[in-house]
Amino acid sequence: MSNTVRGPAIEVAGLTKTYTSGDTVVRAVRGIDLHVEAGQIYGFLGPNGAGKSTTIEMLCTIRNPDGGTARVAGFDVVRQRDRVRRRIGLVFQQQTLDLQLTAEQNLRFHADLYGLSRADAERRIDEVLTMVDLADRRSDVVLKFSGGMKRRLEIARGLVHSPQVLFLDEPTIGLDPQTRAAIWDYLHDLRRRTGITVFVTTHYMDEAEHCDRIAIMDHGEVVVEDTPEALKSSIGTDRIALRTDDDELAITRVGERLGVEAGMHEGQVTLAVADGAQVVPRLFTELGVHIRSVTVTRPSLDDVFMTYTGRTIRDSEAPQGSGFPFAGRR
Repeated sequence: MSNTVRGPAIEVAGLTKTYTSGDTVVRAVRGIDLHVEAGQIYGFLGPNGAGKSTTIEMLCTIRNPDGGTARVAGFDVVRQRDRVRRRIGLVFQQQTLDLQLTAEQNLRFHADLYGLSRADAERRIDEVLTMVDLADRRSDVVLKFSGGMKRRLEIARGLVHSPQVLFLDEPTIGLDPQTRAAIWDYLHDLRRRTGITVFVTTHYMDEAEHCDRIAIMDHGEVVVEDTPEALKSSIGTDRIALRTDDDELAITRVGERLGVEAGMHEGQVTLAVADGAQVVPRLFTELGVHIRSVTVTRPSLDDVFMTYTGRTIRDSEAPQGSGFPFAGRR
């Protein structure tokens, strides 16, 4: 099967998903629209609880939507589930390898599930193990693998049947920075050589920079979508972060004397201004509050997220470990 999709790789219109538990109703996905061109690396950016994983589960036919439509690789995710499944690869957020089997046995089992002939399975197993730099570990039991090696093997497993669209749900969560960077090197090389479409969910801002386009999702809605550079350019402001002896007073006086709205984010007083270099001296002379530290940064995707949602992504995740009963609400 060719990796090339004719037309858009993913088309979503008005997609919704609601969960209920007793008297509690949670609208996990609230009528989102998406359009992903074939061959793109497309990022779904947002905090835990935003609805990213619920969306990816609907696109991969694991869950049925309550409303709206979605087509993946040209096929409807409800009416043509089998055709969708044969054309996608999926790497879950949670590790799903059989740790008692070897790397090759894990891949062979997956190839059998997809009905590959013995010859095709042998060829594809050789190809994907080489692709993720695990060819010399094919006969090793997976239990002995590091976290990065397991994640690379899961990506290889998702590619054995030559899918047209590869879904990755938080592919580098829990990995060290060096391994995370290596995973992205593999993904860029994979896209370059095969033309596959990659749809990735993440809450890491630096990972979103790897994507051709990103959609920021919050509370079940897509709040903005564009290229990373266009999103950063759209806010056109510097971010100033202060540590002071009286943060509440500092926030009040920033508003009174500079005419700028400030707030507390990640334990610091933050404000967005057009030219940080000109504003910093005024902070020291006009606030009347002792400033212990000040930093100025150019627009980042974290600033984009804060502009469109009113908080940083780390602020968003602070209250999340509350034991929400539905595993899909991520």
